[in-house]
Amino acid sequence: MKSCGLIVEYNPFHFGHQYHLKQSKEASGADCMIAVMSGNFLQRGEPAIIDKWHRAQIALSQGVDIVLELPYAFAVQNSDLFAKGAVFTLHEIGIDTICFGSEQGDITPFTKAYDYLNSHQEYYKDSLHHFLDQGYSFPEASRHAYKAIGLSEDSIDLTQPNNILGFSYTKTILDYKLPIIPMTIQRTKSGYHDETISHKIASATSIRKSILKQQEMTAEAEGSLPPASVNLLKEYGDKANGWHYWERYFPLLHYKLTTLSPEEIRTFHGVEEGLEFRLKHTIQEATTFEEWMNLLKTKRYTWTRLQRTITHILTNTKKNELHSLHELEQVPYVRLLGMSKTGRTYIKEQKKKMNVPILTNLQSGDHEFVTIEERSVDAYLSCLPLDQKKSLRKREIGPPVMPHL
Repeated sequence: MKSCGLIVEYNPFHFGHQYHLKQSKEASGADCMIAVMSGNFLQRGEPAIIDKWHRAQIALSQGVDIVLELPYAFAVQNSDLFAKGAVFTLHEIGIDTICFGSEQGDITPFTKAYDYLNSHQEYYKDSLHHFLDQGYSFPEASRHAYKAIGLSEDSIDLTQPNNILGFSYTKTILDYKLPIIPMTIQRTKSGYHDETISHKIASATSIRKSILKQQEMTAEAEGSLPPASVNLLKEYGDKANGWHYWERYFPLLHYKLTTLSPEEIRTFHGVEEGLEFRLKHTIQEATTFEEWMNLLKTKRYTWTRLQRTITHILTNTKKNELHSLHELEQVPYVRLLGMSKTGRTYIKEQKKKMNVPILTNLQSGDHEFVTIEERSVDAYLSCLPLDQKKSLRKREIGPPVMPHL
């Protein structure tokens, strides 16, 4: 059975995702579509608007056959580590191709850029350190370093978010010589960071902004989402007294950072270069999460980098728990969130060939990543009403979801 892997967040699943899924299936000729999806916290350091189980259910209703969870340890990381965890997870389950959306829309510039970067690796590293030393954030320093070695925007624009992620996926496949064919589909209509809805195919950012600003399912958001997404978003919002976003966690963060010492704050993953003092000082001057972020961010500390660090503080994730990520050459397990009948058949065939276990619930694993995962679940659910909290906590020890929308 031919399979195609997708690396997704579905926050929430919209018509652009539907387009990517359909085009990827056609381009790859796959019989089974497998998505590895971030769990309750996302790559840019944000809580997902609804939990992973509801997002998996929507994905299955739209034609995805298997939904795997990207471990938290990889999900809330820079593009290279995020890509590593996602690609390794898909490799373990035996996918033939990975198809990602990009602004570029053609895979050749990605592979050419990889070859070019490899032949200028030392100069790139020197240039990167030079710009970091000048106080640039990592994304900005990378952009300047690419330009310095002659990797111009004419060949591939590595300032664009999906191109950056796509290059990281391609790099992981080629670095580790994995038997996976990388493919890409061009993003259409809206840009990744677009904040307003101007077309049926809108960015997830603009859809979330519309919903969260009004604290209700707006007509413009509804017009950009498949009915399955609309129905489950409404249902979830009713049960959870709204959706997940940073403001709901601000009181907990405020309490945590005002009661911990700078030395204790320094132990969290992502807290570097004296950031513990800035975190502790600024939160005492802010009354909302957005106000706090505006006080926190600097040229070096981007909004995204800070959000990832704050996520690790919320989930109590320490540096010593994630120090081995760069050295890992295999994910310790594959976590199954949901599957269709086709997906069940594929897993039955593939299971005997796999080198790592498939976990259907958190109780069946004893790796340190599972411990981190359990904490991240508790942190995510902390702002919910008791009934909803109990229901979603129970899902962690239940079976994978099946499509029924």
